[in-house]
Amino acid sequence: MANRALRSLRNLTRPLTSSSSSRSSASASASSSSSTAAVNHTAKTEPTFQKPPTSTPLRLDDAEKLFSCVPTSKLLRASAILHAAAIEPMVDFGTWVMRSNLMHVGLTRGAVLGALRHTFYDHFCAGEDAAAAGESVRSLHLCGLRSMLDYAVEYAGDNDSSDRNLEAFLHTIDSATSLPPSSVSCLVVKITAICPMKLLERVSDLLRWQYKDTSFNLPWKKLETLPIFSGSSPTYHTLKKPEPLTPEEESDLLLGHQRLLKICQKCLEANIPLTVDAEYSSIQPAIDYFTYSSAIMYNKDDNPIVHGTIQAYLKDAKERLLLVSMAADKKGIPMGFKLVRGAYMSSERKLASSLGFESPIHNSIQDTHVCYNDCASFLLEKISSGPGALVLATHNVESGRIAVAKANDLGIGKVNQRLQFAQLYGMADALSFGLRNAGFQVSKYMPFGPIEMVMPYLLRRAEENRGLLSASTLDRKLMRKELKRRLTAAVF
Repeated sequence: MANRALRSLRNLTRPLTSSSSSRSSASASASSSSSTAAVNHTAKTEPTFQKPPTSTPLRLDDAEKLFSCVPTSKLLRASAILHAAAIEPMVDFGTWVMRSNLMHVGLTRGAVLGALRHTFYDHFCAGEDAAAAGESVRSLHLCGLRSMLDYAVEYAGDNDSSDRNLEAFLHTIDSATSLPPSSVSCLVVKITAICPMKLLERVSDLLRWQYKDTSFNLPWKKLETLPIFSGSSPTYHTLKKPEPLTPEEESDLLLGHQRLLKICQKCLEANIPLTVDAEYSSIQPAIDYFTYSSAIMYNKDDNPIVHGTIQAYLKDAKERLLLVSMAADKKGIPMGFKLVRGAYMSSERKLASSLGFESPIHNSIQDTHVCYNDCASFLLEKISSGPGALVLATHNVESGRIAVAKANDLGIGKVNQRLQFAQLYGMADALSFGLRNAGFQVSKYMPFGPIEMVMPYLLRRAEENRGLLSASTLDRKLMRKELKRRLTAAVF
């Protein structure tokens, strides 16, 4: 089955090439006939930045044009933060301090959090609450960028904390409807915030075991869903037959799913898409079960409210993507996908190694690039000829270039509401502005919340993305160039 899936994907996916020619007329036609935007929640208004009339190639060589809407003070700050984040010993020391016993000493904790709040937190996070995040959204909107709002809570330990997180997500949706039209492209949720992680691990174990033994009965599995595994999906997390869920666990599972449905319903009413983030592979089966069953319920016509996330660094990513897409097509379900490379590489490799198994992550970064580009090509072709929506989340310039060329070739380049690119807030700004200047919808992933709550996000970014941060050479180079130009202009 796995081999057939791979062959089918290769047949369905035309190779991405950076030499593809731009088809402006086709792009303009696609834009004029595009359906109602799934990512717009009220009537359209144009931001201060006016998008170009036609799609153009991705250009990242004009620093003045790229950073034209960024104030000098903010540009100076961003340049300093990125330079500091590129110094690996400094990142190592900072993460050690935040994980050490020093954080349990009141005076030290206050000093560390104060320093963090006014540097890395302010740069990589949108604010401490929905109101502060709203101001960040408005600022980006004036620059022609949209926002993916992420109340960055993770790892709820019980039903009480899950319920509190649910209320925060619902409040975020209410806040988003008061922001400028089209400034918010989606709400982001992690299932670990609304369902205890231990339960997600148990459910994932049971789903894995049923995949290996189809006669294994799961009485609680009553929801219609889409394929969760492929022939090459790792199952080493579940080495022995798991015990059935207890009545209490079944009740908690139902509560977790009801929380997700409340968020979906609120997003439907506000017409704001919901993106469910991918997480650790140990709990991803349960996350996909929640996501796909909700997508079947809420994705109608050409309006995919619920978006799943595909992590291209996983070896089974292409197979699972194909199987889910085929099953959704068969059921007539329009699917929304966010395609990412992945953010848990170190922990995934350590877990697999500790259990004596091969890592589920591709053996080389080049293999991950190939997988990402193949999946992007497949999904671009799907949305060019049918329903669905796609978020290409990437900091890789080459992937951006070849996706732009592919989109233009397919005639979906110009401000097409089915397609948007995305980068993390505070990172890859040159790519974000370059994609914007090329005529595409671009969003920033905007985590927000109290600094103590967002700490896991910041620590993971520091640890998992140290290579990405140290490779932020393009942003730092272009920022220095633009700052030098502004200084020269001010003096002379």
